[in-house]
Amino acid sequence: MTHYDSIVVGVGGMGSAAVSHLAKRGQRVLGLERYDVPHAKGSSHGVTRIIRKAYYEHPDYVPLLSRAYDLWHELDEKHPTQLLHTTGCVVAGPEGSEKVAGARESCEEHDIDYELLSAAEVGERYPGYDLPEDFVAVVEPDGGFLHVEQCVVAHVASAHRHGAEIRAREAVLDWEPTSSGGVMVETDKGSCTADTMVVTAGAWAKNLLPMLQSQAIPERQVLGWFQPESPDQFCPESFPVFILDCEEGYFYGFPEYGIPGYKVGKYNHFHEQVNPDKMAEPNRADERVLREFTERYFPTAAGPTMRLETCLFTNSPDEHFIIDALPDHPQVVVGAGFSGHGFKLSSVVGEILAELAIDGKSRHDIDLFSLDRF
Repeated sequence: MTHYDSIVVGVGGMGSAAVSHLAKRGQRVLGLERYDVPHAKGSSHGVTRIIRKAYYEHPDYVPLLSRAYDLWHELDEKHPTQLLHTTGCVVAGPEGSEKVAGARESCEEHDIDYELLSAAEVGERYPGYDLPEDFVAVVEPDGGFLHVEQCVVAHVASAHRHGAEIRAREAVLDWEPTSSGGVMVETDKGSCTADTMVVTAGAWAKNLLPMLQSQAIPERQVLGWFQPESPDQFCPESFPVFILDCEEGYFYGFPEYGIPGYKVGKYNHFHEQVNPDKMAEPNRADERVLREFTERYFPTAAGPTMRLETCLFTNSPDEHFIIDALPDHPQVVVGAGFSGHGFKLSSVVGEILAELAIDGKSRHDIDLFSLDRF
């Protein structure tokens, strides 16, 4: 039976970064992915993901984001396809919006460059926007998007350069602790052992770690792309990514990149908890909610539908991450519950997971993400 220093279960956004960081630190590491690398069945696809520092979710994320930006730039230097695209980021909503107030608080607490604009000022600067007159916006110039599949590819390429072994289309069926303090992992193709295991299996994490049954809940998400009638208004040079807090809910979107059309999604969509192996394809109801939002707030983008695509959020009860070693099995480290806002931080999450697996602790402040908070 082949033995490794560490086995990473799930090689998506978080797992690919963890494999890369483990390999860079000289570990003999195996990455196991049940689907392809990359694939479109989990949470790390759909071409683009927002990256921003003005973090209304909690100011404690901001120092991690600073490190994440540094790591993305390092990865970008060695990858042929640009990963991080700076477009600016608009967080907008009515006066009193918690999202706007939280973004502004993060900016002021951590000295992040931003502007506070009225709806009219946003529309004048970015003609694709048509916000209600009572809206205000925090505009962060350093915000933008990551090319999500290429980020996975780049981390895997880095892992390969440092000697990692990664196997796609090999599902982990079970694991157990060994008498030596390591783990034995059983897959549909055999078994192997390791000193440590890192579980970054997304919506499937609770299948391997029963304590996550109520802590990492898969939720169906739908993304839509629509053809703009004025394409120049929706290219990366003229259209910043956005997060909009409005009466219809909480939406996010992107300029045209990679797929024809402006891209939009609604956070938590229809609040559908799902079995990730039996998730429904996009339908007319999914399309309608995204189109009606676009017609109201970005009317010149509401042309023909170009594409609809499902993906998964895996939500924790408080929507903060779960990053910790298991209390009864400290040789097992878990990264889960990223709740729809984690991908931007995957570069630094991979570093944290590697530190926990090798050192038993991280240089970063991760108290917010501990298992014992539940």
